[in-house]
Amino acid sequence: MSNPASAQLDQLKTQAQQAFEKAQNLQDLYNAKVQYLGKTGAVTDVMKAMATLPKEEKPQFGKKVNEVKEFLEKLYAELELNLKNQEIHSKMENERLDLTLPGSGSILGSLHPVQKVTDEIVQIMARLGYSLRTGPLIEKDYYNFEALNIPQDHPARDMQDTFFVDQTHVLRTHTSPIQIHSLENEKLPLRIIGTGAVFRCDSDISHLPHFHQIEALCVDEKISMADLKGTIAFFVREFFGPGLKTRFRPSFFPFTEPSAEVDCSCPVCKGSGCALCKNSGWIEIGGSGLVNPRVFENAKIEYPKWQGFAFGFGIERMAIIKYGIEDIRLLPENDLRFLRQFS
Repeated sequence: MSNPASAQLDQLKTQAQQAFEKAQNLQDLYNAKVQYLGKTGAVTDVMKAMATLPKEEKPQFGKKVNEVKEFLEKLYAELELNLKNQEIHSKMENERLDLTLPGSGSILGSLHPVQKVTDEIVQIMARLGYSLRTGPLIEKDYYNFEALNIPQDHPARDMQDTFFVDQTHVLRTHTSPIQIHSLENEKLPLRIIGTGAVFRCDSDISHLPHFHQIEALCVDEKISMADLKGTIAFFVREFFGPGLKTRFRPSFFPFTEPSAEVDCSCPVCKGSGCALCKNSGWIEIGGSGLVNPRVFENAKIEYPKWQGFAFGFGIERMAIIKYGIEDIRLLPENDLRFLRQFS
């Protein structure tokens, strides 16, 4: 073949080969490839001459174009591999790793104090045969109030400022509905602890609109206040430390009768008086009582054959007492400076 296009193709092949071999780095090599083999490159321009060739010369010219392109692409791949190896070798020669430098330490996460307290309470109660239960955050009004002996227009509803979802559903104001679900669906006798988030329209230095509770329910054929106090006394000593005392103060809860507020001697001053207990020597930790017969009746449990007690604590309050946290609002903020203290 002696047409001008063929001669130009031979010349481009030589020029491209020289440009490829002259490249000192990967960028120069890539630029040369674009110049000769790109969509608008020199070889592509020569291929346009095929339209002007006689019909009998086109196949031979097309074959030669493919051979030139194949040659240059193979040459490019070889040179690219060589340049990559040279760059790696150069980095290995010039970049040294100083093994004497201290390593960058990994920051390990830890459980949130609310979760730490929850886990510890669950573990303590598990040793007494209690197993964990959870329930929905959005509860029917019936389970949150009526089944717990708090009917419509009952004054006790004012004790819990409620978020209503609609006329028949609320964001649960306590974890006590878990007790009703268990009484309705499980076989007796029963020992459970229920825990989770609860919601009330309240927010200040000692209250949050979203907080956590944990409570215990024990149902058996012979249950008394002595069983209740013995269980709480055991829990207090295991959770806060040995030697602490507990006491009951008469109170009112619609779902227990009789009802009592639970105090324990201050874990910090051991009852001698300090700022945490306001120099009283005692700290209120929760509420308790024997299960009200009305609650058993609503759950279709035969009373007095079956009797029970229940008690509950605010987990944030337990964390405040145990760890000496001064402001409950620190707990949901998730400030790392605060949380690292519990690692």
